[in-house]
Amino acid sequence: MKNILIVDDEPGYCSVLKVVFEQEGYAVSTASGGNEAMEYVTNNNCDLIISDVRMPDMDGIGLLKAVREFSPDIRIVLMTAFGTLETAREAFILGADDFIQKPFQNEELKMIVERTLEKQSIINENRAFRRVQRKSGSVKNIVGKSATMTELFKMIRMVSEESSTVLITGESGTGKELVARAIHDQSARADKPFIPINCGAMPEHLLEAELFGFVKGTFTGANANRTGLFESATGGTILLDEIGDMPMPMQVKILRVLQDNLIRRVGATNEIPVDVRVIAATNCDIDQMIEDGTFRRDLYYRLSVMPVHIPALRERSDDIPELVKHFTEKFSARSGKKVSVSDDAQQILQNRTWDGNVRELEHVIERAVALNPDGGEIQPEQCQDSAASSRSSMFVMPKEGLHLPTEVNNREKEIVVQAFENTNGNQTKAAALLQIPVHAFRHLLTKHGISTNPHSKDAKSANST
Repeated sequence: MKNILIVDDEPGYCSVLKVVFEQEGYAVSTASGGNEAMEYVTNNNCDLIISDVRMPDMDGIGLLKAVREFSPDIRIVLMTAFGTLETAREAFILGADDFIQKPFQNEELKMIVERTLEKQSIINENRAFRRVQRKSGSVKNIVGKSATMTELFKMIRMVSEESSTVLITGESGTGKELVARAIHDQSARADKPFIPINCGAMPEHLLEAELFGFVKGTFTGANANRTGLFESATGGTILLDEIGDMPMPMQVKILRVLQDNLIRRVGATNEIPVDVRVIAATNCDIDQMIEDGTFRRDLYYRLSVMPVHIPALRERSDDIPELVKHFTEKFSARSGKKVSVSDDAQQILQNRTWDGNVRELEHVIERAVALNPDGGEIQPEQCQDSAASSRSSMFVMPKEGLHLPTEVNNREKEIVVQAFENTNGNQTKAAALLQIPVHAFRHLLTKHGISTNPHSKDAKSANST
């Protein structure tokens, strides 16, 4: 049953409309003016207000403004015997749902009320659907079934139910922004903005203007007042990414916001109240920064009310196969190709150290899919890059095993040829490069039948063995 409030200083109108809408199955209450209406709305559930415009204490426009500040979801229909185009225009600008001029037919008003409540019902259904989609979508973007990830998912759910500040820590590339977005999307603030900003990406004065806004004429180029991100995120969440890179003077100002829920635009004298949940993220060692005097201890305490740590990929290597599958399907779908991962490539990916964490793995898979223009299987060589080669031998044990002496002999030959080529055929320098005597290097050349011309066909052939 929908709750309707009739507001009019004429008791006769209130009585008639109360009967009309109760007969339609609504729960109807009445108020004789704007102040009484606001008292009712503050203490009771209300879906729709039908209010006169001309009233002695608070008029209908004043009531409209007050209700919109208190609860944007309450629908409002205004009625007046003195309606003008200007009044109607002002009412719609301020958020009125409809406007009817007295005298009117009851059927006309009933149609307006029915249409207005139906529109709100659709809005509520869409919000609920989007909330479910966001919740499932955000969590699905965080891939993993290991024990550490199970604990992380539990923490996300728990933190989402609170309104306290959150500090997310973890190495670069672990997915801190994904976790922050998941916390927001599962919270009561999900319908409001989620705004991330990289605190280390801009100078201090620009960061302050970006976060708090500025007033016209404050500095060169400030040609108009500008709203900052804290104001834009009102009711929602702001992510202060890379908080460890924030300059000390800005740390003081953020601490003030967290303490008082007030901001001051650059160049302004007045303070503005804000309702924003702050999530901070960093890959820095904050404890060490506090000891070094580069991060405020009191700000750390304010931020870390709800600490969340994201494990590095090497700490949850059991999740690598699922991540590989996830990214392969993602980039295959984007490119319109059907790409899979060969067993040998999968083993290489599993054995990598992944210093760049999930972000590095994602980039490697994206590149490997791109290197398969016609689809098919990703091969081991497509999973390598120069940075990874310096960190990993990329060796994969064949399923059928191998003959170790032959493998060692072949690897030794590759190393000798590369050293010889890199020194342009200078045996003395090549020996020094391998940290062995010159006579030992010459023995290896003879042993492996390598030509003394490093660019000869035999040398190149040997290098490809």
